[in-house]
Amino acid sequence: MFVPRRIKHCRVCGTEVSYRVPADDNRERAVCPACGEIHYENPINVVGTVPVWDGQVLLCRRNIEPRYGLWTLPAGFLELGESTAEGAVRETVEEAGAHIELQSLFTVLNVVRAGQVHFFYLARMLDTHLDPGPETIEARLFREDEVPWDELAFRTVRQTLQHYFADRQAGGWGLHAGDIA
Repeated sequence: MFVPRRIKHCRVCGTEVSYRVPADDNRERAVCPACGEIHYENPINVVGTVPVWDGQVLLCRRNIEPRYGLWTLPAGFLELGESTAEGAVRETVEEAGAHIELQSLFTVLNVVRAGQVHFFYLARMLDTHLDPGPETIEARLFREDEVPWDELAFRTVRQTLQHYFADRQAGGWGLHAGDIA
């Protein structure tokens, strides 16, 4: 399993860390040789929504890297001090300027290689007014047959949309969890 090493220097004293298995542990950690501080690296949470209006889903064309110019669901990194639900709403407002009513958690997708977990919630759009922020070139609604499948930015977005349209066809909503290899 690939595990990126991201910590270079101790957050306490600034000394360059070394990676080793500390006593009473079973994984390599960033350990400061000067002060002994052990630094833990944990996955980053990405939160977003599947905003829906009259059978259409809202997608945003990215104005930032990675994957500039490709389409995505409104999503981004969870901030400290907010729940996954609060972060999903914030990201939807920041990226699309959409007014939504948050509904149930819909997908939880582990992207182990990138050290991320993606959480997408279903959301009902309250109107069609959109005011995209600086991270978005454009935001618009798509019916299933209009989704630019070959221009989606991330596999988590593709998988979430596939689950959405399959559940809609089946007439019921489930919670979908899985791994992106």
